[in-house]
Amino acid sequence: MRLYVGNLSYQVRENDLRDAFAPYEHVESVVVITDKTTGKSNGFAFVEITDDAEAKAAIEDMDGKMLEGRAMKVNEARPRPDKPRGGSRGPRGGGPRGGGRSQGGRDGHGSRGGQGGGRRGGQGGGRGGNR
Repeated sequence: MRLYVGNLSYQVRENDLRDAFAPYEHVESVVVITDKTTGKSNGFAFVEITDDAEAKAAIEDMDGKMLEGRAMKVNEARPRPDKPRGGSRGPRGGGPRGGGRSQGGRDGHGSRGGQGGGRRGGQGGGRGGNR
């Protein structure tokens, strides 16, 4: 059974959590979730315990237990929602208020339109002035 362990101190590492769960002999894995760019902890982890009865006992015993000055929140992990990972995030630009680049108006800065606005919905730079 996969357990969610939340409200962790940002200083908690996998070995600290493994030590905390040492009384449970069927701990298969411990993963502290970290930010991809900074490598710092996000304050939660997942612990895999292969024996379901032992996992339920761990939830009962460890939920609310202090670790590094914080009360852990331990419960059964919910399944990850099915959503596409990586790749395109859909169309960019275009639409009623985004898209095209300003080509510059009278003042050389695109007084209307361009970059999401104006009468033309962002489809290039306006001519400037009144219409």
